[in-house]
Amino acid sequence: MADGASRRGTNGIVAAHRYCKGVRVGPVGLDARPSQEGRDPTEFVWIGLCEPPSETLRDLQRRFDLHPLAVEDALKAHQLPKIDIYGGQLFIVLRTAAVEGDRISYGETALFIGPRHLVSVRHGSARAHETLRAQLESTPELLARGVAHILHAILDFVVDGYLPIIEAMGEEVSGMEQRALDNFLEPHEVRRIFTMRRELARFQRMMGPMSEVCAQLARLDMPCISPGMTPYFSDVLDHVRRVEMMAGALRDTLSSVFEISSLLEQQRQGAITRQLAAWAAILAVPTAIAGIYGMNFRNMPELQSDYGYFVVIGVIASSCLLLYMKFRRSGWLM
Repeated sequence: MADGASRRGTNGIVAAHRYCKGVRVGPVGLDARPSQEGRDPTEFVWIGLCEPPSETLRDLQRRFDLHPLAVEDALKAHQLPKIDIYGGQLFIVLRTAAVEGDRISYGETALFIGPRHLVSVRHGSARAHETLRAQLESTPELLARGVAHILHAILDFVVDGYLPIIEAMGEEVSGMEQRALDNFLEPHEVRRIFTMRRELARFQRMMGPMSEVCAQLARLDMPCISPGMTPYFSDVLDHVRRVEMMAGALRDTLSSVFEISSLLEQQRQGAITRQLAAWAAILAVPTAIAGIYGMNFRNMPELQSDYGYFVVIGVIASSCLLLYMKFRRSGWLM
């Protein structure tokens, strides 16, 4: 369980603070939304939730005028990455990923973004936001930019978690590729190849919508997002596309590893088959001659010859030696 999840209250709240000029000024409760009159333009509220009960989100819905459809999506936690615009607010769903054993597990982070508030709702994510929050609080001049800067930081935080997964899988694939060239792949390695291909295909299906979310933030006019944030979201978009391309390349490499292993196995089996066929052809000569003279017919003139045995042995040896040299020259015998 993530650190933040272990410290959350029964209402699912991990952290809830008000900020002004990039500095934390104090905690807030579910019913503490500041007045709109006379408020500092840099003031906002950031509330972090981890697997909250429905009552908590219903309270936040009333306090921050959250759209009911967005609240339902945040509670279900089975959404693909997306952006929904509800009036002057944004609802964004991001997917987190982490390696568990030999598979990739997925979590979900839903973000409710308004002009003066950001509510993050995590489900199944192994990486808490405490470290990210501390990093942002250490740079008040950046945090003073408001909720758009926090959105970029969370998005970048989620996307940064993808690269270690692909790099770890890439190292494993490189090892498989070398083993496929040196030896036969074991059955468990072949099963692993298909498992990784399936996991990468699922990962790519998730990366497509994530790329679309980043592209919309970078290219479209969005509520609560200032034009000055465009380069930041464009940078995250580049990271997403890079990971997406790496995942596609890994899938292609896995297919190549399996094909190479199959071709090499067929080649080795073919070499063994040729060797067996060559030795069978060589042994067929003495077998055929011995079979002829083993029929025990009475009228076989060669049986009466004083040199018949030596002649037959010489014919057998010469024929076998000739066949051996031909097969050796053609590469069937090493």
